[in-house]
Amino acid sequence: MSYQLYRNTTIGNTLQESLDELISYGQITPQLALKVLVQFDKSINSALSNKVKSRISFKASKLNTYRFCDNVWTLMLNDVEFREVHEFAKVDKIKIVACDGKSSYNDLEK
Repeated sequence: MSYQLYRNTTIGNTLQESLDELISYGQITPQLALKVLVQFDKSINSALSNKVKSRISFKASKLNTYRFCDNVWTLMLNDVEFREVHEFAKVDKIKIVACDGKSSYNDLEK
């Protein structure tokens, strides 16, 4: 089973809306829509795990909360600075959800 985190992204929401519309017009079944979403989960997790090579570092002045549940880290941070090689960004608040991409990708192969 792969992570379903990316269903709440712009592309994931758009896919779900499109599938809902196709279901409402009777062009696909709900079972087929679910298969498409499961394949989306597998594909996006695989692509992010294997194709994205960039790294970014960050430093926060305050860690508000953290949680580790079901092999997923959730961090709530304040006053965060992000740095990439030649770029810098600062945000007041951010929520970071981090999963073990390698174990998720291994699940895809089963």
